[in-house]
Amino acid sequence: MTILFAIAGFFEVATYGQVTAFTPLYLPRLGIEVVAVAFWVGAITSFSNVAGLPFLPFWGALADRHGRKPLIIRSFLVAFVALSLTALAPNVWVFALARAIQSLGLGNTGLILATLAEHAPAGRIAFAFGIVNGANPMGAFIGPLAGGPIVDGLGFPVLMAADAAIMLGVVALLAFGYRDGFVPKTTGGSLLRMAGDGILLIVRSPRLRALFPALFLLFAGWMLGFIYVPLVVARLYTGPDPNTAVGIVLGAGGLGVFILSPVIGAIADSYGKARTLFIGSAVLAAIWIAPFFARDIVPFTVLWTVVNGLAAALFSVSFTLLSASATDATRGRVMTFAYLPTNIGFVIGPGIGSIIASVDVFLVFPTAAVLTAVGLAAVIFAWRQPLPADTSQLTNA
Repeated sequence: MTILFAIAGFFEVATYGQVTAFTPLYLPRLGIEVVAVAFWVGAITSFSNVAGLPFLPFWGALADRHGRKPLIIRSFLVAFVALSLTALAPNVWVFALARAIQSLGLGNTGLILATLAEHAPAGRIAFAFGIVNGANPMGAFIGPLAGGPIVDGLGFPVLMAADAAIMLGVVALLAFGYRDGFVPKTTGGSLLRMAGDGILLIVRSPRLRALFPALFLLFAGWMLGFIYVPLVVARLYTGPDPNTAVGIVLGAGGLGVFILSPVIGAIADSYGKARTLFIGSAVLAAIWIAPFFARDIVPFTVLWTVVNGLAAALFSVSFTLLSASATDATRGRVMTFAYLPTNIGFVIGPGIGSIIASVDVFLVFPTAAVLTAVGLAAVIFAWRQPLPADTSQLTNA
């Protein structure tokens, strides 16, 4: 089961990374004028994530009622449909619809980890989590690297069709590769009430109520910079294979995650999670400025490797603040929303970027610095808020 989930996670991240990496250079083929590409990159990314967010709380509720395996497979089946439509999209409107459909696959990570926790031996749970979570940065590293030459040689639709076939293979692996064995525990209550349970937990906790919006801001800058890297590379690279160059730069960013995530994690364990997040975010806000001044592909690649690696590592550390802000009885439901800051960040950051990058794509980096700095101030404020004095108001939600 662990190997199956690791394979599934690897290909999911790899294919999503390829869509993000090569969309900006493909949009002119869909009739978008070059001067309008920056706007459309932000608009499509923001719209597609907005479309999927309202459904996010329901996936956990449906899993509690009908089992986790169908909901896990659902996300990869959605990816198959979305990637197939992306490959066939005749215009930007169908392309945007395909991206929106892909966002309906959100929410599978928590279900995968919950399933692992129930099936792995007690002494091997952390090891299983490490393997599955480690597949994600591997996909972010290899996906763009492998995809760039394919796009330059055969075209973006061919890569998307290949990714769709891979997703169909993942669906088959998950459908026949393991037995869930999950017995639904929730027998009553509407799906709306079940889905809203985790949201109520957040609203009724002063700290969580402030912490989640703060994290939205903190990581909006990361999402903003991430989606515009391909356009920056297109400005800096003058050779014959621009998609390959994009793949190399984004692949280097994935390598940064490999290197910095364990380092920052070890520092957080030794010196404190909150302190590491605060200091690390201050450093991140400062170095976000540096890529603005990099007008050569090599120094930009080095800077992006550092920035992306640090941002991803700090995002992992932020999980510990959420976990520490919940009670034992409510932690599971709260942590199902752990990826919500990046989901919302993919709405806020690209929404701002559609305007900023239309002026100059390099302006996304100082904008990311401002968002990170404001987010850091908001996180520090949120961390100082009290936990509920009466924890029953959370556990009885």
